[in-house]
Amino acid sequence: MKKSTGWAGAVLALALLQGCATGPGANPADPLEPFNRTMFNFNEGLDKAVLKPVATAYRDVTPQPVRTGVTSFFGNISDVWSIVNNVLQGKGEAAADSLARVTTNTLWGLGGIFDVASEMKIPKHTEDFGQTLGVWGVGSGPYLVLPLLGPSSVRDTAGLVVDSQLDLVTQASNVRARNSLTTLRVVNVRANLLGAGNVLDQAALDKYSFTREIYQQRRNSLIGNASAEKEERFDLPEGAQTAPAAPAAK
Repeated sequence: MKKSTGWAGAVLALALLQGCATGPGANPADPLEPFNRTMFNFNEGLDKAVLKPVATAYRDVTPQPVRTGVTSFFGNISDVWSIVNNVLQGKGEAAADSLARVTTNTLWGLGGIFDVASEMKIPKHTEDFGQTLGVWGVGSGPYLVLPLLGPSSVRDTAGLVVDSQLDLVTQASNVRARNSLTTLRVVNVRANLLGAGNVLDQAALDKYSFTREIYQQRRNSLIGNASAEKEERFDLPEGAQTAPAAPAAK
């Protein structure tokens, strides 16, 4: 109950924020830009001070096969929720593929540590509830940078609330196990994106605007509102959307 109340309060705060931050002089492409830039700078500082150093140390001391197993394990967990979202979006074949992946990797991949499904050429169709809302015709609303979680939109933030409530990791009953798994997932995702972050640092004159454009075009592409050419050009490594920590693309 307490967790649900907290999420409801967060959504209400975001709605109030949207109403207060927009105005006659607001950027129509990013009406929440003053707030967003503040949060972006906060997330950048946190990433440089904590997340990136921890992720770098994790990458340096953890053998690649172990990190691959960790990535596969959490990928298998995300496939469970993808089954539901593919069904909700009317994607029967994708839902069947996701079910086959979960079954195969759980049974033959030791709980998902080994990605046997990919070796068997079973396609992966990662979907979240924000994408489902988009497929249902819900507009994205203003671009929004969330504290700690990073790039989002009003629609995707609402989807994130549902995602978090049904995520197998965050709903684990054992508090110590839940916290350990959540921390490991965040660090592993950040470690997987260290190379992409270096490219972004070198390429962007205004990292905030560049990150916003990447996020918006990728999300549009994922729900079928952009061309395949844009998806190929702006897509990020998988995991940029599965992890709950958006400072990843640094």
